[in-house]
Amino acid sequence: MTEFPASEASIGGPNPRSWDARRSYMVATTSVPEWPWRIVQRLAEQRSAQVWLVGGAVRDLLLKRPVHDWDFAVDGDALALARTVADALGGAYYRLDAVRGTGRALLTTPDGAQIVLDFARLRGHYLREDLLKRDFTINAMAIDTRDLLLDPTDGKSDLEAGCVRAVGDQAFRDDPLRLLRAVRVAGELGFVIDPDTLDWIRRDASLVAQPAPERVREELMRLIGLPLAGGSLELLDRLGLLPGVIPELALLKGLSQSPPHRLDVWRHTLVTVDTLQGLLATLTGRAFPVGGHVDLPAVAWDSLDQALGRFAGDLRAHLSVIVSGGHDRAAVLKVGALLHDVGKAETWERDADGGIHFFDHGPAGARLATVRLRELRFARVAIERVDRMVFAHLRPAHLSRAQEVTRRAVYRYFRALGDVGVDVVVLSLADHLATWGPHLRDERWARRLEVAQTLLWHYFERYRESVAPPPLLTGRDLMVELGLSEGPDLGRLLEAIREAQAAGEVRTRQEALALARSSGRVPFSPGVGA
Repeated sequence: MTEFPASEASIGGPNPRSWDARRSYMVATTSVPEWPWRIVQRLAEQRSAQVWLVGGAVRDLLLKRPVHDWDFAVDGDALALARTVADALGGAYYRLDAVRGTGRALLTTPDGAQIVLDFARLRGHYLREDLLKRDFTINAMAIDTRDLLLDPTDGKSDLEAGCVRAVGDQAFRDDPLRLLRAVRVAGELGFVIDPDTLDWIRRDASLVAQPAPERVREELMRLIGLPLAGGSLELLDRLGLLPGVIPELALLKGLSQSPPHRLDVWRHTLVTVDTLQGLLATLTGRAFPVGGHVDLPAVAWDSLDQALGRFAGDLRAHLSVIVSGGHDRAAVLKVGALLHDVGKAETWERDADGGIHFFDHGPAGARLATVRLRELRFARVAIERVDRMVFAHLRPAHLSRAQEVTRRAVYRYFRALGDVGVDVVVLSLADHLATWGPHLRDERWARRLEVAQTLLWHYFERYRESVAPPPLLTGRDLMVELGLSEGPDLGRLLEAIREAQAAGEVRTRQEALALARSSGRVPFSPGVGA
């Protein structure tokens, strides 16, 4: 490769000799995609600003990974440049931080993908100062307008060695969110964390609760979205970071369970998270890396695909719906898996025979999960979805004990859970597989798949008949025909008719009126039981 001395004052400052000689070169690097890089360069030049591609985008280009988030350091007005780029490319502009001069352009690529372009004013007077204030050496590289690499901390060597190394021993004190980011980046890239960096993380672990809850939430979401997130969550625990992020999970460590459970609640949670990832990949036809905490026989995946593969397209569409803040239902489902057993710490009981029980741990866990997610500033709709998942994650298991899952039971299930009922089906399967692991029993697993198939079939293929049948009568109809007054009895009667309709017992308006006349005041409980 051709090397060039980094002598520009705008890069290294008045005394470029202060750079470490081994690290003071700009090295020819991989080519940068023309779009949007060349357009950004041209618009920066028009505004008399100097711009560099920096951070994770440079790292991903060197690793030949697709780049979705582009970061630019700007010697000039970064906010104005961000707005100019957004306007020129037909995107949306957001001012992220006026004080620090940080703006964002949200764009749609020519092939329809969404990308983020962030522009930030140089931290310091020179690019070198900016890079040395970054988190890790692999993120402290820049590419200039000649497509040459600037690497003052030798991040390229760490990239080649697969190592996450902090730029300095103050990196985590400068921004404690980096404590979580170190674990997440290592998991995302399959890298190891440098020993000194691990020591600094342990030293500064108590600072992890300091960043704004919204920033912690986003880093956590990226971490649990990794294909094998269980290992990263385990590392959070080993480094002392878990109590500062989700203390409820830390209480699950060492919490024993009766058979068929083979692990304590904490280890079971890790296995459930990884198993859910594998299950989602299998059900939606996506690749899933082998490893993590998943230890299932191959027949489990084969039978899963055979039983539920017909719903792959429907599940992909369902789980890809954005809930809030750019997070889709699949991402929120992973939060549900992480928190599904948090209620077990406060409901643990041992009976006289030595058996361990967790009575009502679903409702208890839903309450705890709601409080924690509010603390992390999750959106209300996401909190409500997780609340329902945790509360009802055992319902498919209860249905599997019945001789038959009736249409009435299906209706009651989705009446209680709405579209979250689909997510609960998937979570329940992951929970079952994590519980049994290599000791999976064919008959039990086949029955769980049969229940899942029934629920998904009614939801995706018989929705109008079984889940949300169109009403045959209105409250006004009943008031006229039966002389009823408005009130709770009227609502209960309407719901009883609709349930009978979903069960296939009532098909016409006349049959609905006949049921109403024969029922009068119909006892009805809107509970979630089947």
